[in-house]
Amino acid sequence: MTATPASADEHVCREPGFDTDFGLALGAVFRQYLKAAADAARDVPGGGRGYQVLAMSAAGVCASQLALAKQLGIDRTVMTYLVDDMERGGVIERQPDPADRRARRLVPTAQGRAVLARVRGELERAEREILAALEEDERETLRALLQRVAHHHRVNGEHACQAAAAVVAPTC
Repeated sequence: MTATPASADEHVCREPGFDTDFGLALGAVFRQYLKAAADAARDVPGGGRGYQVLAMSAAGVCASQLALAKQLGIDRTVMTYLVDDMERGGVIERQPDPADRRARRLVPTAQGRAVLARVRGELERAEREILAALEEDERETLRALLQRVAHHHRVNGEHACQAAAAVVAPTC
């Protein structure tokens, strides 16, 4: 590694490959986050995917199990087995959708909300460790930029929740 001065009181470390290859740098950070997420979600039925289902359900992001599966990129058959495991684990329950009797909404149980709070706390600690090389304002900037990029792809591609809702209950 070589240090290249960025200013009089600041140094930027450059590692071969990571300094010019977005994928390598992003992959290194992502692998660290995946490891921390797997550790944090160790007791969630379905692990990381189960955590995502639990978090999205708690936020009320998608109205139905099918829409949530599409949003998360989970095959609907796999989603059924995942939700079965989560239901048996006591963290989520299926409830009839009042707007569509054929659809089921996923709702976290009290135990599920407690698990979600614990996992979120562990993920926040892991994020602080992973981003320790950045100042707090830089971390906030990175989060905001990543959210903007993610939002751009959701808006410019068809939003999966809306696409699934159109399949389940077409507007025509």
